[in-house]
Amino acid sequence: MRINADFSRPVIVNRSKSEWISSPESGVDRIMLDRVGDELARATSIVRYAAGSSFARHEHAKGEEFLVLDGVFSDNHGDYPAGFYVRNPPGSGHAPFSKDGCRILVKLRQFDPQDLTPVVIDTGDRRLWQEGHDANTSYLPLHEFGAERVGMVWIASGSTYPVRSDPGGTEIFVVSGSIRYGDVQLPAESWLRFPAARATELRAGADSVLWVKRGHLPAEDLDFP
Repeated sequence: MRINADFSRPVIVNRSKSEWISSPESGVDRIMLDRVGDELARATSIVRYAAGSSFARHEHAKGEEFLVLDGVFSDNHGDYPAGFYVRNPPGSGHAPFSKDGCRILVKLRQFDPQDLTPVVIDTGDRRLWQEGHDANTSYLPLHEFGAERVGMVWIASGSTYPVRSDPGGTEIFVVSGSIRYGDVQLPAESWLRFPAARATELRAGADSVLWVKRGHLPAEDLDFP
């Protein structure tokens, strides 16, 4: 399976125009944002757990990171309410479930093999956030390794956010609020991916929070990882 697998091209996925696809596990559905491979895949997805749904214990040979968008995601390590950002490094494993249901943004098999640091951050803790370059923005760094940088950005309604050129590209997920890209208005849970050397500008249609990841995209099309 190949979905948005050409990393040399920009991609926009409007959440309001996306459909859920059932997974092999009952009660677990996905919106596939990009994917190279079938069930074992390099993948970026929004995943929805129905109340009481679960996955059997499994390992992530090439790592997993996720951001809880709604509800409470749980595994054998603990409970992660909405706003928690978690990185499970290569070789880690867990048995995920959700008692009352949840939605998460999840990325699989995209770690540098040397990036072995577990991360658990509550992005809702405002004490962790830093002031931006003006009163219209603030920032929360989440993780850095090599060229990869991950963080959250808050943007006031009507303000702009520059997407700067990066040799490793940029990926943006609209956690809350809405943004405008060109003539397109994108609601919460929409996703954008810009390739290397692509610079542009986004405008917040409401007070908005973005999850931003830079410097991590492959330079060319991938075979199955």
